[in-house]
Amino acid sequence: MRILITGGAGFIGSNLVDALMAQGHEVTVLDNLSVGKIQNIAHHLESERFHFVNDSILNVTTLERLIRQSDLIYHLAAVVGVKYVVEDPLNAIITNVRGTENVLELAFKYWVRTVIASSSEIYGKSTEAPLREDADRLLGPTTVERWSYSDAKAIDEYFAFAYAKKGLPVTVVRYFNAYGPRLDPLGYGSVVARFFTQALRGEPLTVYDDGNQTRCFTYVADTVEGTILAGTVKEAAGMVFNIGSNRETTIKSLAQMIKQLTGSSSEIVYVPYTSAYGPHFEETRRRVPDTTRAKEVLGFEAKTPLEEGLRRTLAWFREEGLTTLSPRL
Repeated sequence: MRILITGGAGFIGSNLVDALMAQGHEVTVLDNLSVGKIQNIAHHLESERFHFVNDSILNVTTLERLIRQSDLIYHLAAVVGVKYVVEDPLNAIITNVRGTENVLELAFKYWVRTVIASSSEIYGKSTEAPLREDADRLLGPTTVERWSYSDAKAIDEYFAFAYAKKGLPVTVVRYFNAYGPRLDPLGYGSVVARFFTQALRGEPLTVYDDGNQTRCFTYVADTVEGTILAGTVKEAAGMVFNIGSNRETTIKSLAQMIKQLTGSSSEIVYVPYTSAYGPHFEETRRRVPDTTRAKEVLGFEAKTPLEEGLRRTLAWFREEGLTTLSPRL
């Protein structure tokens, strides 16, 4: 197939590129490199089956040309990471909402099957566990920028389901804390990246709050497998899927695992959220996906144990020489 990946130079996107290229598809990446990195896809640039376009999903002219030539779209381009959203909520809202609107409008025009990448942030600070795809959302006030990302992704999903109602084969995937090779070592909103960087530098591992909040960390190869299935399983059209591991891990346990794995002498320090995100920040304590639907419809189940995934991630950090980075986190 001829496959378009928006945001294909990013962390998840570039790993998706690798998998689809290995399957023999013709792949085009649209990425403005605001977060993505050319080195993530550089090894494909000489291939006749790979094409890179350095542009934005907000450029409708470019986007239309690429979608018109495609058989399948994986739409991953977005402003991601709590830090980036809090610092510039306007840019995040415009990119995440208008960009997705552009993609879906043109996918509908040329009738191209589309997968929309969403996020576990959809659920906000819901206390339900595990979280089913039809679970209620619970968010804080609109004056807290942190929730604008959740709302932007929700609008993306509303667009997707509205087009699905008109018959367009479109699927939504909600990612749960993906990690692995090509994580942005300076953070990217990933606690795994932050801990590895701090541990390898011998700096304190900064755990926010008491560290008892939990997440379900999903190795990127599993995330990619679920994403591909969402675009190829016929029955997935019109549906939304949690794509993640259902193993729950506290943040302080993650810090201890990474400290032990790296052999670091770094201490673990506990700091309030306000020191990183300001006085009005809100966070959810627990986020666990119900993966029943993904298993039943897609045949998807995250298989990589956290310990093994962290070992592979550490190997990548060391291979890339990412132990002497600057600026400091």
